[in-house]
Amino acid sequence: MKEKDNQVLRVLAKQYPSIAAASTEIINLQSIMNLPKGTEHFLTDIHGEYEQFNHVLKNGSGSVRKKIDEEFGNTISSRDKKSLATLIYYPEEKLEIVRKEEDNLEDWYKISLHRLVQIIKRVSSKYTRSKVRKALPKDFAYVIEELITEKEEIHDKEAYYNEIIRTIIRIGRAPQFIVALSQLIQRLVIDHLHIVGDIYDRGPGPHIIMDTLCAYHSVDVQWGNHDVAWMGAASGHMACIANVIRIAARYGNLDTLEDGYGINLLPLATFVMDVYEHTDCSVFAVRTGKNRNRKALDLDIRMHKAMAILQFKLEGQLIRRHPEFHMEDRVLLERIDFQKGTVRLGSGGREYAMRDMDFPTVNPADPLALTEEEEEVMRGLQQAFLNCEKLQRHVRFLYSKGGLYKIYNGNLLYHGCMPMEEDGSFAGVEICGKAYSGKALYDILEHYARRGYYAKDQAERTMGQDLMWYIWAGKGSPVFGKDKMATFERYFVDEKEAHEERKNSYYRLLEQEETVDRILKEFGLHGRESHIVNGHVPVEQIHGESPIKCGGRLLIIDGGFSKAYQAKTGIAGYTLVCSSRGMQLVAHEPFESACAAIVNESDLFSHYLDVETYVHRKLVADTDVGRELREQVYYLEELLEAYRDGTLREE
Repeated sequence: MKEKDNQVLRVLAKQYPSIAAASTEIINLQSIMNLPKGTEHFLTDIHGEYEQFNHVLKNGSGSVRKKIDEEFGNTISSRDKKSLATLIYYPEEKLEIVRKEEDNLEDWYKISLHRLVQIIKRVSSKYTRSKVRKALPKDFAYVIEELITEKEEIHDKEAYYNEIIRTIIRIGRAPQFIVALSQLIQRLVIDHLHIVGDIYDRGPGPHIIMDTLCAYHSVDVQWGNHDVAWMGAASGHMACIANVIRIAARYGNLDTLEDGYGINLLPLATFVMDVYEHTDCSVFAVRTGKNRNRKALDLDIRMHKAMAILQFKLEGQLIRRHPEFHMEDRVLLERIDFQKGTVRLGSGGREYAMRDMDFPTVNPADPLALTEEEEEVMRGLQQAFLNCEKLQRHVRFLYSKGGLYKIYNGNLLYHGCMPMEEDGSFAGVEICGKAYSGKALYDILEHYARRGYYAKDQAERTMGQDLMWYIWAGKGSPVFGKDKMATFERYFVDEKEAHEERKNSYYRLLEQEETVDRILKEFGLHGRESHIVNGHVPVEQIHGESPIKCGGRLLIIDGGFSKAYQAKTGIAGYTLVCSSRGMQLVAHEPFESACAAIVNESDLFSHYLDVETYVHRKLVADTDVGRELREQVYYLEELLEAYRDGTLREE
């Protein structure tokens, strides 16, 4: 026996000190491998739309309604199915309505409890009793286990179960029990959640989404460029902070920072009222659906402009520090001719007229320099971000549960793209004086993103933070995937040609099988059953574009979850569901509100597209967990042999 294996067996022997204990665990693990695999749920580009996110999470992209249809078929009406689904999604809110409207509340409780128990029996059937037991709510664990477990020794089982439910109603615990059952169904319908990037920006509730994810039972996150910008801001990086606040101002979501995270923006507001009081801010409109009074909206607009100017200054300084980024043409404040009112854009230096030249804090002789007041404001904001406990908790969660990519059950998940040259080869990107491409590029950028938050050495930490900004908007960044971020041009230049952001060649080549095969092979994946799951670039279904690329080998599941994109895409986002029977893409119609869903019992209307149907139902044995279980079984069988031949003694 190899020394390493011998050490493993000695550790294992402490946990399984006898032949009986080891044998029992082998039987347990072997049986688990023959259960159907759990259902995976994929979401991307949520962009702060917390109401729709919460609804899609609650209904499992239609998985709950499917279970209701499977269980009840035509035995209950469509209206009753809708009512049951709404109860499962929003139990507390639905119970409030029922209490006011239902004449025979006890009878309603009895019917609802029976139906919920039937659904739980169905959704728990693919799990071991042990796994279900761990998911049970503490207060009702024993009672729920009794209701969902067959009692062969009881002759009149119906009377036994009916008495349990009658007693729950009689002692006044029915509402709490209904809530517990509904939440358990939500928990069991989806075994694992994948968030393929961009939780933050545009929508009003990323902090609410993050709270939900932090409490979710099983989740991973592939960082999007918007997420990395917030991670950089949480690390104290000023250019990232400026970006985060500017975007919040642009979309009318400064409340997210002030109320959601408790970040004090009063010093910024004071600075803006003083310095930008008489400044032309007409090109800095705020996109908001909220009813804001004129004074508050005017302040938001001025904060929007102030943060944009700070962003362009700080980014220019950063680019000057890093010539290896090859982004000199993005130091745009230095390309303004302040006398002519023009700016030179692109490598050719074509001149464009500026829409706005009213910059009270920009010194034409040194346009990247911050004024004393700007320095003070940025230092205050930096401390506010660094000392925000909630933001730091959320960002630590992103680091612990996330990365730039994920390989899971034979699929490759990433947010943006694999940077490529025109000929389909992997593009080399210079990072700290060395060229990286393919998987190595992802790995080195993730390494520095972690160092930017956790490193103790200040120089290493600063380099990591600068690279987090590069991940956000650099032309070689795999999660950005464009030649530039044309923020400056969209504000200051009328000509639409200047606004164009050229996508990486990846997006032109992704329909070619050899491209997809090359990428999968780069990450160690082979075979027709492996897929790339991708977000970041909204699929314009309204113009006939399909999210299913390369015959189903690559799936772009950004379809406009963010309301800001829905006019462009024609839908309200895609999600992906991968069950033991196959993969299904779900296209969602715009979500009105949680209130409408509760009152009108209107579920999110969705269309389903089959991506792949498995010839044989996938089992746990076919998953990453299955591989781990097989390895455990191997060593347990080795342990059995060691006990039997006397190499190790039983306790």
